[in-house]
Amino acid sequence: MDVVIDVMQPEDWPAVRAIYLEGIATKNATFETDAPEWEKWDSSHLKVCRLVARLDGQVVGWAALSPVSSRRVYAGVAEESIYISEVARGQGVGKKLLNALIEASEQAGIWTLQTGIFPENEISIRLHERCGFRVLGVREKIGQMDGVWRDVVLMERRSRVVGV
Repeated sequence: MDVVIDVMQPEDWPAVRAIYLEGIATKNATFETDAPEWEKWDSSHLKVCRLVARLDGQVVGWAALSPVSSRRVYAGVAEESIYISEVARGQGVGKKLLNALIEASEQAGIWTLQTGIFPENEISIRLHERCGFRVLGVREKIGQMDGVWRDVVLMERRSRVVGV
């Protein structure tokens, strides 16, 4: 399997959105209930560090960063998102994509990546740990999904090259 990591282009959005919808359908990837249109997604994510994983030319995963604050002091802190298509899960795509995102984030001057993962999504937690993230704690009953309170595991990765 030859996975190629590329910079996400606007024309990748239909495939990226479809993968996002797959994640939403699991009910263990996000609190979101629908994927936004391109314009809304584009405006809520950093312009740098938007990556896709391609397998045989088809987008099978994506990763991107969102700002955590508009305050200048947090300019080097970003929230990370990663989604892998059902057809590519368990094949090492996530690790390759997340490692590429980490490298791209450091090149962009990001010193801290953070993410929130449902505790039930053990595969994603293990992936993040393998890529240098650590568990900071659990945000208990942080939001509701289908009328049920859900916890989120807060994870962080501090760069060893930016801001040291």
